[in-house]
Amino acid sequence: MNRSSKHQVHVISQVMLFVAMALAMLSLANAARSESLGAAPEAGEEYEISKTYQTSEHSSDGSSGSSNGRDTLVERVISVREGGLELEFDLPKQATAEDRARSWQFPVRVFRSTDGSMQVLNRSELEARIEGWLKAAGWTRAECGRWIVTWNVFRIECDPESVIKAVESFDLRSAGIREGDAYREPGARGPGILTRKSTGADGATFVVVLEIDPDAVRRARAEADVVVGEMTQKPVTLDDALRERANEDVSGTISVTIDTDLVGNIRRRTKVTSVETKGRDSTTERRTETETVERRPVPNSGGASLLLD
Repeated sequence: MNRSSKHQVHVISQVMLFVAMALAMLSLANAARSESLGAAPEAGEEYEISKTYQTSEHSSDGSSGSSNGRDTLVERVISVREGGLELEFDLPKQATAEDRARSWQFPVRVFRSTDGSMQVLNRSELEARIEGWLKAAGWTRAECGRWIVTWNVFRIECDPESVIKAVESFDLRSAGIREGDAYREPGARGPGILTRKSTGADGATFVVVLEIDPDAVRRARAEADVVVGEMTQKPVTLDDALRERANEDVSGTISVTIDTDLVGNIRRRTKVTSVETKGRDSTTERRTETETVERRPVPNSGGASLLLD
C-alpha cells in the first residue's frame, strides 16, 4: 500500500472514530434526557420514606444513656400543579384502628411549592378529627399544649399546622445536588459547601461538615428544661432556663452525607450530630445522634402513608 492509500485509510479511520464517539455521546445525552423526563413527578406515584435514628449520651460524671427508633412514611403525588405538587400523607394500610385513633394528623394533603415550603390543604378535616381525638381521650381544648407521659413523652398538639413540621422532616425532594453547592442545616452556625465523595453506577455521594450553632443547642436544652419542669410540677420559665444555659460552653459538628441517583435526586441522607457541652461545674456531656432518611419508589401501590413507631 502506497503512502497516499495509507493516508486515506488513516483519515477514514479517524472519521469513523469521530462518528462513533459522536453517536455514543448522542446516545448518552438521550439516555440522560430520558432519565430526567422519567424523574419528573407524576400523579399517582408513591414513595416510601423511612427515618431511623440512634442517640447516645455520656457524661463525665459517669452517667450515660441511649435510644433508637424508626418512622416510615409513604408520600403520594396527587397532582402536579403550577408552582409545585399536591401531596398526600396517610397511615399505612396495615395500621390498626388503635393507630388511627392515636393520630388525628393523617391523612393530610399539602401543597409543596418549588421553594420547599408546604401548606395544609384539608385543614377543616384535621380540625374535625382533633375534636374527636380530644373527646376520645377525655380532654378539652384547655389541655392543648400540655406535655404528658404515657408510653412515651408527648405534647397534646391541637394545631393542624403542626403536621407540616412532621412532614418536612421526611422531605428529600430537591432541585438537584451538585458539588460546590451551599448546603444549610437547621442547628448549624452557617452553610457549608458540598464535596463529591464518590461516583458510582447508581449515582453520587456528597458530604459536608457544618459547625454547630451553640445558641441553638442552648435554646433546645432550655426548652427541654421547661418541659421537665412542667411534668415534675416544678415550673421553670423559658427566660430563667435560657439564663441558666447561657453559661454552658457548647461545641460540635453536623456531618451530612447525601446519596443521589443518576439525575441528582436525593435517595438517602445521613446526618450525624455531635455535641459537647461543658457546664459551670465543669461536668462535660457528649451527645451523638445519627439520623438516616431514605426514599424509595413504591411500585404499583395505591395509597400514601406515615407510620410512627
